[in-house]
Amino acid sequence: MPGDEVIRDIVIVGGGSAGWLTAAVVAAAHRADTPGGLRVTVVESPTVGAIGVGEGTWPTMRDTLRGIGVSEADFLRECDASFKQGSEFRGWVTGAADDRYFHPFMLPHGYTQADLVSGWLQRHPQHAFAPLVSVQPHLCMRSRAPKQPATPEYAAVANYAYHLDAGRFGEFLRRHCVERLGVTHVSDHVVSVTSAENGDIAAIELAQRGSLSGDLFVDCTGMQSLLLGRHCGVGFIDQQHVLFNDCALAVQVPHADARAEIASHTVSTAQRNGWVWDIGLPTRRGIGHVYSSAHTDDAAAEAELRAYVAASGGPDDMPAPRKLTFRPGYRERFWHRNCVAIGLSAGFIEPLEASAIALVELSAAMLSEQMPATREDMDRVAHRFNDSFRYRWERVIDFLKLHYVLSRRNDTAFWRDHRADGSIPDRLHELLALWRYRSPSRYDFVRVDEVFPSASYQYILYGMGFRPDAAARPARPAELDVADARFREAADLTRRMLAGLPGHRDLITHITQHGLPKI
Repeated sequence: MPGDEVIRDIVIVGGGSAGWLTAAVVAAAHRADTPGGLRVTVVESPTVGAIGVGEGTWPTMRDTLRGIGVSEADFLRECDASFKQGSEFRGWVTGAADDRYFHPFMLPHGYTQADLVSGWLQRHPQHAFAPLVSVQPHLCMRSRAPKQPATPEYAAVANYAYHLDAGRFGEFLRRHCVERLGVTHVSDHVVSVTSAENGDIAAIELAQRGSLSGDLFVDCTGMQSLLLGRHCGVGFIDQQHVLFNDCALAVQVPHADARAEIASHTVSTAQRNGWVWDIGLPTRRGIGHVYSSAHTDDAAAEAELRAYVAASGGPDDMPAPRKLTFRPGYRERFWHRNCVAIGLSAGFIEPLEASAIALVELSAAMLSEQMPATREDMDRVAHRFNDSFRYRWERVIDFLKLHYVLSRRNDTAFWRDHRADGSIPDRLHELLALWRYRSPSRYDFVRVDEVFPSASYQYILYGMGFRPDAAARPARPAELDVADARFREAADLTRRMLAGLPGHRDLITHITQHGLPKI
């Protein structure tokens, strides 16, 4: 392929959330629905189904959906979606009945205006950190929605993301891409890949259609990684020595009754050898047990899942769960020659903190914004893409590992092994040493678009009982007074928002019937 050949045809292999979200972001930005725009094609096998259990998102999804021209009300209706305001962790610290803390999506009130951590430690150490500095844990505990019926689409009173039915989401995006964004959908099975003389992918060979050529190929084939891994031979960086979980049992169960309130946060409950996610959608709950096969077996994991479902108001006759296996880690490179992997084909770390779809969003956004004009430009863009996402995967691993490192559970080897020095990344070791004397700050995370901001680290650290040495850097009384003022404002805001925001199910019902105002 000549170096100055213009990039015109983007071929995305694989559908699901990753493939169709990538197609939507690229097609919307590059006018695939016009004669002069990029041509975007999604090849989706009719025999390979989506995994369909990635049901949690980040607040970035609001901008993504708005950017591709989706109505928020339509999305909520058609994807059986609900609002997500953060995560609650139960049993992660000691396993006691009252062991719980929140990681909300809202920044601490006054986060850039006061030394909130010193104010908390020196004047209010008897209070939990997150409920002192943020209104959102209180909204979650009372099942409040993050906005009012009169709040326009995608606008927020309290920062929010979504819970969604991943299967429906993929179908929703497919319809939107094909009907509104000019994306071509090919339902066919890939049988082989053809290389060009220079080592690029020249075409994919399809069972029915035959050869389909392209200028840039996007691998969204899931954990098979048919293009980047299998054809291009890009290696895999295994991370199971850091994060041990490699299996999950997933099940869908009905609410206790049709009027039951919907949790507006993900509930993550620690188990003996893993943890259980619990996600509330309008019509059902999605529940799954993530665990380490090196520390337990499938039968024991299923018994714990069934016990959790029964104790949380689920049916006695819980259906048989679906088993998923995965290898935690990521590719040595994400963009090789004219092939870029997005989604599970790029890697996967356990679903704690719902980073999977967020990394798809970030990947699709960077691909779209940095789209090379010619093949000659592609290698330079690929280098920047690889550097950016290697950093992001490493930070995701650090952040997830933090949840295990700080646990004080000693009931099983699973929890003890997670605290072994050899399993903790060097960078996380260094940060924990720094944070003994000061709180996480923006100086610890220097990239403009960090995956997790310093506030998220504070919520996890202080929710799990980590305490910096307040005496090492005592705050001045005037600084503590400013922090106190922010705490009082947060408490007042909590009272007003609890009084003014509707119940979560009430808002979903209203949107289903009446929609939301447009901006």
